[in-house]
Amino acid sequence: FFTDNNDNGNNGSHVSDNDDDGEKGSGSKLASLLEMCRVENVLVVVSRWFGGMKLGPARFKWIAGVARDGLVQGGFLLK
Repeated sequence: FFTDNNDNGNNGSHVSDNDDDGEKGSGSKLASLLEMCRVENVLVVVSRWFGGMKLGPARFKWIAGVARDGLVQGGFLLK
C-alpha cells in the first residue's frame, strides 16, 4: 500500500494519491493519516503479507501504526 502527499511547486496546488493493491481501504487510511498529521512531501509505503491469521478490521490499526512509526523515525512527526 502506498500514499503520496506532495506540494506541487510554487503554484499552490497539492497532489495526493494512494493505492491499496487489493487491501481494500488501506491506501485511503494512509492518505487520511498524512492529512491529519499535516505531513507533506512524503511517500509512505507499507507492505503486509498473509501469515495465516486473518486480522479483520484491526489490520488498519496496524497499518496506520507502522506508517506513523515510520513518519516519526523519518523526522516528519514528533513522537
